[in-house]
Amino acid sequence: MPCPLNRTGFLCKLLLVPLIFPIYTSAAQVQMQTPELAGIAHAAIRVSDLAKSREFYVKLGFQEAFAMSQDGTPTEAFLKVNDRQFIELYPRRQSSQPIGFMHVCFESKGLDALNRFYLDRGLSPIPVWRAGAGNLLFTMQGPEQQNIEYTQYMPGSKHSTDRGKHLGANRISEQILAVGIEMQDPAAARTFYTEKLGFMPANSPAPLLEPGQIWLGLPGQSGQSVVIVQHTRRSRFQLYFAVADLRRTRAQLKAIHLTVEKHRSSLSIQDPDGNRIVFVKAKPA
Repeated sequence: MPCPLNRTGFLCKLLLVPLIFPIYTSAAQVQMQTPELAGIAHAAIRVSDLAKSREFYVKLGFQEAFAMSQDGTPTEAFLKVNDRQFIELYPRRQSSQPIGFMHVCFESKGLDALNRFYLDRGLSPIPVWRAGAGNLLFTMQGPEQQNIEYTQYMPGSKHSTDRGKHLGANRISEQILAVGIEMQDPAAARTFYTEKLGFMPANSPAPLLEPGQIWLGLPGQSGQSVVIVQHTRRSRFQLYFAVADLRRTRAQLKAIHLTVEKHRSSLSIQDPDGNRIVFVKAKPA
């Protein structure tokens, strides 16, 4: 049907725009609307021997800020990377529990608003509550029933009262850059993180250590990422750290008698359980 408008057809073009535009902007709209995440708050790892893993990370300069126990049995150790980022170590309690990645926790400075946003997106976050360390927290089930955790640091919490403390002078790195997440279906996981959570495709700062890695940046300006990798029997949890000088980092690792695997623009070592710790040349945010 011919357009019953002026000679230029300008109004026809305006009428067509609403029909076409939404088809191409749904993912972009989610990214623009998503509340920002301040960064990665912690990576939680289940370990076979808590004392041995704690000793390994302390050798890397990450001091233990605090720990928790139940009935005299250690349940969790918090190793400090910086005032806002920690490595959480959980001892395996049963032989059936898998070793390695447990969950990643993201920091938000407005946890209630973030929780409401996810509810509006049709997701099912649990209500915000105050966790044992004194911070606000909620969790949500991600792809393949993996737990995703979100926190907001609160005044008086164990994390907040430790600010400025336990910052090892010889820390091998001062920032967690990315956390690897193993998935049976990486493509479906990418769709979930981008379309539901507002993550954005990101460039890998180093050559891919595993084929098919998918780097996705957190919403906001943290410059930090999750790395979705294909789960296999041989795959291992990967934790990425930013360092300013790879040559200096390699010398530091060799000085504490660790075997270093050198790549074109990264270094990697293995923790006591075979998880891969990767150092990438990147300027900390």
